[in-house]
Amino acid sequence: MAVQPSESCIYFATQCLTSGSSIVRVVESDRKDNQLIHFLQEELALSPTSIAIALRHSQQDPGPLPMILWQYGLVSIEQLEQIFDWLEAA
Repeated sequence: MAVQPSESCIYFATQCLTSGSSIVRVVESDRKDNQLIHFLQEELALSPTSIAIALRHSQQDPGPLPMILWQYGLVSIEQLEQIFDWLEAA
């Protein structure tokens, strides 16, 4: 099975080629995204499928992942508040 590069991988590679200082921001952003996904799976018990759906929609209609999860009914308003609380504390 061939692995397809994601948009974030392509973006990261582009930033690496054009600006060394951008690398740190991109890596930190990716790390924060990974921590958010871990929180969604472990603390809110969201399935990988639900997260994948939201990530796919975020590529087509860019916006904050928590809002996309809520807009598509993948999290409740209470869970959305938990996500924002976690983001604020992180």
